[in-house]
Amino acid sequence: MNHLKMHSLNKIDENVSKIAALFPNCVTEAKAEDGSITKKIDFDMLKQELSSSFVEGREERYQFTWPDKKKSVLLANAPIPKTLRPCREESVDFDNTENLYIEGDNLEVLKLLQETYLGKIKMIYIDPPYNTGNDFVYEDDFAQNASDYIANSGQTDEEGNRLVANTESNGRFHTDWLNMMYPRLKLARDLLSDDGVIFISIDDSEVKNLRNVCDELYGEQNFVNHIIWHKKYGTANDAKYLSDVHDHILLYCKNKHNWSPNLFERPDELNAKYKNPDNDPRGPWIATNLSVKTYSAANDYVIKSPAGLEFTPPPSRCWVVSKEKYEEMLADNRITFGVDGKSRPYKKTFLSEVQNGIVPTTIWSYDDAGHTIGAKSEIRDLFKDIKTPFDTPKPTKLIKKIIELAESKTHDDYILDFFAGSGTTADAVMQKNMEDSGKRKFIMIQINEPTQEKSIAKLEGFDSVSQISKERIRRAGKKIKEDSPFTTENLDHGFRVLKVDSTNMEDVYYTPGHIDTNDLFKNNIKPDRTAEDLLFQVMLDLGIMLSSKIETKKINGKNVFCVEKNYLMSCFDESVDEVTITEIAKEKPYYFVMRDPSESKDGDSLITNFEQIFTTYSPDTVRKVL
Repeated sequence: MNHLKMHSLNKIDENVSKIAALFPNCVTEAKAEDGSITKKIDFDMLKQELSSSFVEGREERYQFTWPDKKKSVLLANAPIPKTLRPCREESVDFDNTENLYIEGDNLEVLKLLQETYLGKIKMIYIDPPYNTGNDFVYEDDFAQNASDYIANSGQTDEEGNRLVANTESNGRFHTDWLNMMYPRLKLARDLLSDDGVIFISIDDSEVKNLRNVCDELYGEQNFVNHIIWHKKYGTANDAKYLSDVHDHILLYCKNKHNWSPNLFERPDELNAKYKNPDNDPRGPWIATNLSVKTYSAANDYVIKSPAGLEFTPPPSRCWVVSKEKYEEMLADNRITFGVDGKSRPYKKTFLSEVQNGIVPTTIWSYDDAGHTIGAKSEIRDLFKDIKTPFDTPKPTKLIKKIIELAESKTHDDYILDFFAGSGTTADAVMQKNMEDSGKRKFIMIQINEPTQEKSIAKLEGFDSVSQISKERIRRAGKKIKEDSPFTTENLDHGFRVLKVDSTNMEDVYYTPGHIDTNDLFKNNIKPDRTAEDLLFQVMLDLGIMLSSKIETKKINGKNVFCVEKNYLMSCFDESVDEVTITEIAKEKPYYFVMRDPSESKDGDSLITNFEQIFTTYSPDTVRKVL
């Protein structure tokens, strides 16, 4: 039975494997500091393979860079010995929900999700700090390699969950913000499905830099549009220069060839323009221009009206159809000359023939996408018993519009927001599911950012932003259920709360070659960790969805977890015997995980017996130990 690795994906090793697949001659072996043999890249050989495309030293080329950019790249690639611990008491409908709320530094969470949600997220929306001079940014701990992370397992003081004010007096004003955003956006891209998209809200302060970062990480060819959201009703009369009434939303695809936007629903006022004054059996229609700017001599001819009037195209224009096609349309009653037959000719465009929706535009008005006042009103409606704890939430109308634009036809996508803030995205997902009985799932990520002293939130008893966010989602789900009891019977209004923490494993687990003989039979699991804590780290390690259905049952007096029926069976009790293993093997799970029996004095013989039992009853089961 092999050990699980019990740390996040090592992106450096993954990249080495990708290079090895393309250029096996560029990968060699070298001895590491601990004496182990590891794969290394022969960069001289790789340069030769790419000699015609390789840029040497200071050779001039276009690039976007800033101080510590290289460290930012390394930060995204380095693994971390962390886990996600379930928190049932803060969750809603923990056992049945498919929604997740993850509390912790989003960089660490994105790393932990790399194997489980790789290529599974259809849509990401984020509203990161705008870097206006008063925002807070994540101050990450650069320059720790994989071995450093493992050696420092559990030492969280200097590992990054810190927030520092990024004031304009800081000489690294843009640098700090870029170093925060780059690794997170890099990891987020890997989570997107092949037809996945990401929407990023930002203001004027960093929109240029954000565009450059996204062009580099997602590819300039995968830029879709730059949306302008008109977010405010009025103007600021005290504005020093121009009154700021808009936000930017950048839209990028994982692969632009694999995604196309949905049409927006046609508003009633647009359909109301269609009339049927001549009782045409094809229904309501509107008169549309019969001429076009692109001139063609073949389409430049005289049209005679029923009243005998002759019409030619306007100067420098021509008719939209040839004379032959015009005669067909006239015979089919698709040309109108007005009620009296004396007006210029127009084409009849029938409501029944227009596409079932309208093409999205890049300017979104507050009428269609909500506004800041409406967003605050939504929060007030949910927190009627206390003062509003959020100052700058986004309206659910905006997020719903984004979902409508981006989602699959099946309405069952995973939607991720790793700057969850006030929880608007989760609220919007539940509202959309209520409206069309969809099965969309949200994944919210929010650092445990403390609320400011003397703030309304603090005075109302909220010590952190994540506390407010979770309470907002609880209240929103309850309100949706109460407002529409007959259409929300099967609505998933719950969420599993998971929290980032140090690994469940003791240091000895990661350095088995350095075990003192006196420690040989010591427990390698931290004493304060529960069996369910272990289960969720195992699920992360094996790439099993964190929203999977979990059941527990007794087998021969031992507690056994069954995830998605028998896809994963695990038993973390001590002193598991052959009878228990036999009963589990008969269930034929795809994975089976248990504590390492070799920690006991008869461990080697127990492992041999357990392997024989599985070989007999379930030879295809993948067996792992902690």
